[in-house]
Amino acid sequence: MDKSYDLILVGGGLANGLIAWRLLARRPELRILLLEQDAQIGGNHTWSFHDGDLDAAQRQWIAPLVSARWPRYDVVFPLYARTLDSGYASIASQDFARVIAPALGASLRLNARIESLNPTQVGLADGSTLRAKAVIDGRGMRASSRLRLGYQTFLGQEVRLNWPHGLKAPVIMDASVAQQGGYRFVYVLPFGPDRLLIEDTHYVDTQVWEPERLRANIAAYAREQCWDIAEVLREEQGSLPIVLAGDFEAYWNDLQGQPCAGLRAGLFHSTTGYSLPHAVRLAERIAGLRELDAPQLFAAIRDEARQEWRRQRFFRMLNRMLFLAGSPDSRWRVMQRFYRLPAPLIANFYAGRLSLGDKARLLSGKPPVPVLQALSAVCKTHPRQFGKQE
Repeated sequence: MDKSYDLILVGGGLANGLIAWRLLARRPELRILLLEQDAQIGGNHTWSFHDGDLDAAQRQWIAPLVSARWPRYDVVFPLYARTLDSGYASIASQDFARVIAPALGASLRLNARIESLNPTQVGLADGSTLRAKAVIDGRGMRASSRLRLGYQTFLGQEVRLNWPHGLKAPVIMDASVAQQGGYRFVYVLPFGPDRLLIEDTHYVDTQVWEPERLRANIAAYAREQCWDIAEVLREEQGSLPIVLAGDFEAYWNDLQGQPCAGLRAGLFHSTTGYSLPHAVRLAERIAGLRELDAPQLFAAIRDEARQEWRRQRFFRMLNRMLFLAGSPDSRWRVMQRFYRLPAPLIANFYAGRLSLGDKARLLSGKPPVPVLQALSAVCKTHPRQFGKQE
């Protein structure tokens, strides 16, 4: 049977989940439907953010989702280590689902198989058609020749140990490990005295990766830390886009008026891949719109993405230097140098709001990559300048 809604959100990931949750809290009179193909929203992920990525009001309204919070974090490199007194928090997908699914109630439909969609309707595998004033596609990154990408590939295991690990804070980068052909680091979140998320992360040129090698890396890292793993509680894996260059207008023209969210809308930090702050801001913007028809929604999301694209021009340049200048096994030197900079600058970097002074400081001094290669990388600003897209 056909049914009409004010808004249908396709894909129950972070961005669409926050949009639906925020809209129903702010505007409960709206007829909203969130469609998820799996048996639970949120998938199998861990989303993290720094305190400085959000303002106080934003931190307050997402607080029910937060699985763990720490007042500081550590970074480790071959020639340098540091503790930064900056708040850090994580949201596990099971907590995301535990809070948001009951709040949505009848506005959530799980195990929904999508056959087709356009800006105002969704076709389901059972033959039914759902109509709305607008449909938001939040089903992850779409392949496009309009973007030149590197990738942050990762595999993480949440483990229970046979005895306490002793960590007091997350280790968001341990790059003292063997690099294996790209910038590699281990990311560790202490969720309990004997419970850790250990994630092996690689900044590499293609999406080709080997899960068995990453699992072996995690086991080896745990042994080096004298952590005796009793059991693996769960495993998550993924590949996040790292944007080197792109044609923003062409990318959005290709969408042909289809509102979208999350990675599909390009709303993520170009260098780190963090997307939660962008999802929070988009949810607030959409909740504040007077009308939710498809053309106005598409225009508002495109404007949000365009502003972010312009703000992140400098980050795309840094990405090109990271990926195109010097050998892959030496990329850690760029990040080691970065973490020697003042803490406020590092916070601004993660928040995506570098001042002119911050940018000048990042580029000053002896570069950690060959100068000519760095200049060549900086000059490549369009996908056509890279040759064949991976």
